[in-house]
Amino acid sequence: MVGTARGGLNPSTLGALLDRTRELTTRPFGVNFIIRPGSVAAQSPREFVEQAAKVGRVVEFFYADPSAEFVRIVHDQGALACWQVGSPAEALKAADVGCDIIVAQGIEAGGHVRGTIGLLDLLCEVLEAVPEMPVLAAGGIGTGRAMAAALATGADGVRVGTRFVASEEAGVHLTYTDALIAASAEDSVYTRTFHVGWPEAPHRVLRCAIEAAEAVQHDTVGKVMNIDGSQAAVPRFAATVADRTATGHIGAMALYAGQSVGAVKCVMSAREIVRELAEEAEQLLRRPH
Repeated sequence: MVGTARGGLNPSTLGALLDRTRELTTRPFGVNFIIRPGSVAAQSPREFVEQAAKVGRVVEFFYADPSAEFVRIVHDQGALACWQVGSPAEALKAADVGCDIIVAQGIEAGGHVRGTIGLLDLLCEVLEAVPEMPVLAAGGIGTGRAMAAALATGADGVRVGTRFVASEEAGVHLTYTDALIAASAEDSVYTRTFHVGWPEAPHRVLRCAIEAAEAVQHDTVGKVMNIDGSQAAVPRFAATVADRTATGHIGAMALYAGQSVGAVKCVMSAREIVRELAEEAEQLLRRPH
């Protein structure tokens, strides 16, 4: 998935992201849009979603009620539409507006969280609500054992986030990576602390980031470079991700992490992470009971 929730996103920079992805792989890939008030995709869906659907095999949406307009734009370009949901009611809406795939996100997930209950309970409810649709499980999946549990419950696949933040390809700041490696599941906190730029949106971050941000006395904690080349200040308690361009008090920025963070032991390549998860899950699913 190519994430588009980045400062400086416009039709030109989105096009550059998509072109770069096509240079890096001949395999299918998807494009993700976070649909929240003020986001460029929410303001101009035709301009952004259509461009993504022309290139990506799947276009996924998150953090808004499922929209028939967005799904129609995706289907007009021959791509598949996916919606990430946090409840069976939202899953039913996604099915009603014509989505092809649903991602059920439990409250264990890192970053911004739509789910309000644990993944396995949510997954059972979503699978019952939309039995004919492909459903992926997301939230707290960082090991092959957790992956096997989701698949055994009935998920058609899984979405993994936190493990890949600590991958060689992720592009996050070294301070962020080090904090993930040092953390355990208990250090992943469900909160609304990092609200600047995205108010009243629950999310899950590392406890140390909350403590560091609360201790800072300044209005800003640093700067990041947007994908259009401009620099942006990072206010204290901002939702901004600490990528490799970040400078300043990195530890006081939003260090997003799900409850699977205890599985992050070291930096690995994305290929190695996929192999580790798949091999462990396959061994467990083949084990006689």
